[in-house]
Amino acid sequence: MIKQHIALILLAGVALAACARTADTAQKTPSPELQQKIQQLVQKTKKNMIFVEGGSFMMGDFGPITRKDKLPITGLYAAMPVHKVRLDSFSLNAYKTTFEDFDIYSEAIGLPKVGMQTTSIKLRVPNAPAGISWQQAHDYCQWLGQQVGIPMNLPTEAQWEYAARNRGQYVIYPTDNGEYELGRNVWSDEQRREFSKSVPEADGMKIPVLGKFPPTPLGFYDMATDSYEWMSDWFDPIYYKTSPEQNPQGPASGELKSVRSSYQVAGALDLQIGGSVTTIYRKGMQPNPQFDPEDKSAIRSINPNFSTSVRCASNAAQPFLNK
Repeated sequence: MIKQHIALILLAGVALAACARTADTAQKTPSPELQQKIQQLVQKTKKNMIFVEGGSFMMGDFGPITRKDKLPITGLYAAMPVHKVRLDSFSLNAYKTTFEDFDIYSEAIGLPKVGMQTTSIKLRVPNAPAGISWQQAHDYCQWLGQQVGIPMNLPTEAQWEYAARNRGQYVIYPTDNGEYELGRNVWSDEQRREFSKSVPEADGMKIPVLGKFPPTPLGFYDMATDSYEWMSDWFDPIYYKTSPEQNPQGPASGELKSVRSSYQVAGALDLQIGGSVTTIYRKGMQPNPQFDPEDKSAIRSINPNFSTSVRCASNAAQPFLNK
């Protein structure tokens, strides 16, 4: 009798656990409307993933190779020395992730929308890059890969630079023609002012909107301006001195995460001195920045990640198929 009683208790426990799992699964099942949004995002992602055939290139400030005077292009210490890198093939999204894209992810996992602070919400216009932290970017790309059925992640610095330089060519600016031409292939301040007038709530703010200018020869948009892009690598300004040749992944640990691209529209002086919109520019940022908890106005009004977005990548050896 005791054994039978114990057996019944165990069976009851199993049944309860099964019911709990069923209820949990039912609770997480997305609504038909959300499922449709996810499928639309999946199809959009498949369409926009650009396959980049692997190869070798000289990563970093290539001025000593290409200039007659052998001087660096920017003089940025973190971009030196130029060094050989060999990459396997990979895919990279033609666009940065928008607020609309990230909202679908947030809804799917039950989190509130990002960038809803009183000031930052004005930047949530159609096709604006989502302002997110490194962890949010990392989690989003992995979740998106699960929906697509092909593992996805953040690009490495080497992958981003290789793609921005048209498979490692000696390209200074990641634009359609390798030049930085305000008003033609990147935003000018005047164009931004005109655009902001069409969004009364954000009049006077610099609003980044994606896809307004020609892509690079490989098909990538907005690599020169409009928000930094999170890389998978930890940032170390002297990493290039010890970087491995094959598929470098960055340091094993660190305090800052690497970003590429540029947030602000740069003037001529910035281009000459800082080179912040070049293909070789790199810097580190706090992966999860927080405002001073005593600064209540900033917490309520500004998204601490307003300047950082993501362009997801995949290490799959074959191109995505939009079927």
